[in-house]
Amino acid sequence: MTDLQLTPTEPLDDPHTLDDLHRFVQRHPRLFVLTGAGISTDSGIPGYRDDNGAWKRSPPITLQEFLGALAMRQRYWARSMVGWPLVARAQPNAAHVALARLEAAGHVPTLVTQNVDGLHQRAGSRDVIELHGGIDGVSCLDCGMQQSRATIQQTLEADNPALLDVTAEAAADGDAHLEWHDLGGFRVPACSNCGGLLKPSVVFFGENVPKPRVEAASLALDAADAVLVAGSSLMVYSGYRFCVWAQRQGKPIAAINLGRTRADPLLSLKVAAPCGDTLSALAGLLAGD
Repeated sequence: MTDLQLTPTEPLDDPHTLDDLHRFVQRHPRLFVLTGAGISTDSGIPGYRDDNGAWKRSPPITLQEFLGALAMRQRYWARSMVGWPLVARAQPNAAHVALARLEAAGHVPTLVTQNVDGLHQRAGSRDVIELHGGIDGVSCLDCGMQQSRATIQQTLEADNPALLDVTAEAAADGDAHLEWHDLGGFRVPACSNCGGLLKPSVVFFGENVPKPRVEAASLALDAADAVLVAGSSLMVYSGYRFCVWAQRQGKPIAAINLGRTRADPLLSLKVAAPCGDTLSALAGLLAGD
């Protein structure tokens, strides 16, 4: 996952409305939908970026940092121990439900998400490609064994009781803004099968999206009439590339997003409005067509 640095500017004003989006989907009924963190904020999961696409706080850990130092793994798992329960408890919101409705109506053959929270599937979407994996799983980098994140949480809490009553401001994707004074004593979970290094089953910054996922998403784009981006600033190339590819194919791109996106120059239409309200209203209009 690679990132783009932007100089903060004023958010773009955009005159497009729900009616424009409705007409867009009527003209292009088979949508390649790409979602990002902004679609899950109404479920209580914070996003990464502000309206200008800049980091709200310090950037997430990179793969190189996680693999390179025990201290970084201690920091990651301590923050995850405190922050992951919020994601585990999160429920789908109106945006997730609306996209599941659009899939059932035939408008979204495949949904591609940059999120790792699993809320699209829990809302009823069936054909979902998780570009960055799922936070509900953990993989051993040595033997390949898969474990549930819930099981690892039990281990973390049993091995690190000093953090049980600690609270911290929630951050994106199960992180927490925790700066613990005694991380040197924090016990990092190990594989129960081989004692090897455990890593969440997500794509870290500095790590490539697995090729089969990219290929599956590319095929879905080929079969679509147009692209709809919902709740993403598209600042990482793993998502932005699909807008670039759509433009090369001559396929129009629409976006629902509060604030700027990396793809603003490529958009045919942009609705600067909340995802939940907009997608719910769109699903209702299309149901009446």
